[in-house]
Amino acid sequence: MQYRPCVSLSIVIFLLSSSITVRAGAPRSVYNRLSENHYKDDVFTSGTLQGVVTDKKTGTPIQGASITIPDLKLGAVSDALGHYRFKDLPKGIYLVHVSAVGYGAVNKKLNFDSPKTLDVALQESWVEADQVIVTGLSKATTLKRDPVPMVAVSKTYMDVHAGSGNVIAAIANVPGVSAVTTGPNVAKPFIRGLGYNRVVTAENGIRLEGQQWGDEHGIEVDQNAIHNAEVIKGPASLSFGPDAIGGVVNLITAPTAPEGTINGSVTGVYGTNNGLWNGSVALHGNQGGFVWGAVASAKTAKNYQNEHDGRVYGTNFSERDARVMFGLNKKWGYSYLHGTLYDDKQAIPDGSRDSATRAFTRQTSEEDENREIVPVSVLNSYDIPALHQRVQLYRIYNTSNVKLGSGNLLLNLGYQYSHRREFTHPTKPELAGLNLELQTYTYDAKYNFVMGAGYEATVGINGMYQDNGFGEGTDFPIPAYHQFDFGPFVVIKRTFDKLDLSAGARYDTRSFHGKAAYLDNSDETFPRLYTGPDPLDQPNVSQQFAAMHKHFSGPSGSLGATYNFSNAFLLKGNISTGFRSPSIAELSANGADPGSQIYHVGNADFKAEYSVQGDLGAFLTLPKLTASAELFVNHIENYIYQQQILDASGQPERVDANGNSNPAGLYSKFTYVQSKARIMGGEFNIDMHPFQWLHFANSMTLTYGTNLGDGPAVADSLKYLPFISPLHTHSELKGEWSKGFGPFRNLYAFCALDHYNQQDRFFSAYGTETYTAGYNLLGAGIGSKVMTEGGRELFALYIEASNLLNKDYQSNMSRLKYFDNANVPEGVRPGIFNMGRNISFKIIVPLNFKTAGIKRA
Repeated sequence: MQYRPCVSLSIVIFLLSSSITVRAGAPRSVYNRLSENHYKDDVFTSGTLQGVVTDKKTGTPIQGASITIPDLKLGAVSDALGHYRFKDLPKGIYLVHVSAVGYGAVNKKLNFDSPKTLDVALQESWVEADQVIVTGLSKATTLKRDPVPMVAVSKTYMDVHAGSGNVIAAIANVPGVSAVTTGPNVAKPFIRGLGYNRVVTAENGIRLEGQQWGDEHGIEVDQNAIHNAEVIKGPASLSFGPDAIGGVVNLITAPTAPEGTINGSVTGVYGTNNGLWNGSVALHGNQGGFVWGAVASAKTAKNYQNEHDGRVYGTNFSERDARVMFGLNKKWGYSYLHGTLYDDKQAIPDGSRDSATRAFTRQTSEEDENREIVPVSVLNSYDIPALHQRVQLYRIYNTSNVKLGSGNLLLNLGYQYSHRREFTHPTKPELAGLNLELQTYTYDAKYNFVMGAGYEATVGINGMYQDNGFGEGTDFPIPAYHQFDFGPFVVIKRTFDKLDLSAGARYDTRSFHGKAAYLDNSDETFPRLYTGPDPLDQPNVSQQFAAMHKHFSGPSGSLGATYNFSNAFLLKGNISTGFRSPSIAELSANGADPGSQIYHVGNADFKAEYSVQGDLGAFLTLPKLTASAELFVNHIENYIYQQQILDASGQPERVDANGNSNPAGLYSKFTYVQSKARIMGGEFNIDMHPFQWLHFANSMTLTYGTNLGDGPAVADSLKYLPFISPLHTHSELKGEWSKGFGPFRNLYAFCALDHYNQQDRFFSAYGTETYTAGYNLLGAGIGSKVMTEGGRELFALYIEASNLLNKDYQSNMSRLKYFDNANVPEGVRPGIFNMGRNISFKIIVPLNFKTAGIKRA
């Protein structure tokens, strides 16, 4: 598998000590003499890096090796003679990462205050390459040197798992990561049992903001534009502020094109289960340090199907995405300006069925007294029904890294506009029920510098300003509000021979200012926001929200260490604290959310959440085996969760869209409560390589969430936390042949088995969650790059089969498990089942143009 929390330490150290030469003016090898001729017309000055990449065993040049400087967002590819070249590099010390398919990676820190030649002899490796991470506060580093528990998900892993409906689903099988889903296109990340407003999802380090408290919409990002991902597993308030108490998912877009080139791809995906079509075109260019990129994507799907339910009404979708980027890479650093557009239309499932046939039905009137069975033609249609949601996110942001004095100033500024609508009126399909407009301004400034004697320091400040308002609509679950976040921080790192230490501290403040709101109920079916004078003196006008002013503040910190006992074994330990203020929904919600079928009621008396998490990890790397074990325990004060409200008879209260009690009402009424909680568990990996071409990878994830109460003994029905994934094991047997056969290169084939235990530790109070049976899922895949005789890539093909045996199952992390009629016939398992067998086909056709070649003799 392509993700690894730690990789071969012994091979990397061996390569660093014996295979790398960094010299200026030293005697040259044959390939260095070629390199001199290769660049003889260039002026070799400070801020330049050149070299040759060769095979350590044979000494032959390696074509297509990737050479990157992550902190500068620069990359190059070695040519037919193994040469590469960078120029106009800022002065300073930066990490250089060299990798190639079938070889162990090499990482080296270089000082570009003077010209450098870095010749690298790569050694064939049976284990995965050492991965470089950029998510965090300081400069890029390798996973094996960072004490913070993290996992990196490569582009290769995402391509191989081509059948994932969205980018979060693509990484949800990574140990420690899961997702709460509402069909194939809606997934919200959970990290070690925490999600929603406890996990920050970011793009290129800029947090995504779009009403994260809601269940029924996904992450607003184009999966086709994402190159790789990095996940912080645990409190990450130091780098991302409040809301990162559970961790961070940082989605990273494609790197810039090498100097003098234009490259890109045309991508197409088809899925057999729901007829998914996903197409994307991407182009990236780099000329004289002026870089640019553009991506345009579109995907659409019918309702998905399984043997138990047939086609599941309300799960089809249509999405359009676009992205542009312009920037400069110069001796002073870089600055990029990004613009993105996300536009998703998603049907809204409710699970209602005909009592006799169990066929899905749909709402056709506002009173909703009689429903009609959904025609087969509609179930098989790509057309989005009248009742649907539309989520749009527009973003513009700048990321800059400027050489300043003895360090680097990193400045990230962003603006985003989120427009979320749910169209829930069958007689007025043009009128939105829910209509929320959220504007967010984010700022992040930090200064990295070397303090001397091996110390690296980062000081900075980040936060955001938000303004939430209403468009024309009839449902108002949260108020209009302003929010402002402010958080200064400092981090210090120290590297010894075998020991890496990291410590940091931060103090956050968050202010909410909620606005009073009044509803005009003259038309009970279509209530509207009242904006006139003297609302309390008007007939048929009621107060929906009172004015609210809240202020939260608190510290967070982290202390960690990594120690290399030998070339083959290392330990990591980290203690971190997290701070999270309640969300606007938790504080003041008062309204129906049609997509989740919940009427939310907030609590303005909440306190902020605080957590303390301890992590310990052990990592072993041998020539034919890699293994790791990571354990954690997370104690949370003032943990906030939803609790169902009961009526006078002790039964779950049902209400209509206005909050009035109605046994036949569409909504269950929930409020929020606070308690102490503990989440503990671990992730375990073992990857065996009996042959160079064969991998047998195994992983296991354990997560246990317990409600500790707040004084009195906790009832059995309340003692477990909601949405905790059960024990999950993944076993995968994979063959890889990088040299391939004939025109097929980088050929692979795999089969995989995922086992999920039954979840009998669930939040059972008020029927919120129910027992979930265990299940096993079989998957398989095959893929290859197809090349010409001259070595040019024509296209890459990836085929993946998920749920190969067409198993009928329900995941406890699927909200559709609870979508059904109020009364289900005896002997029938209620709820909607997950997707059946799906075979996906993904083809990528590369586009490569050279606009300025390397000067030759």
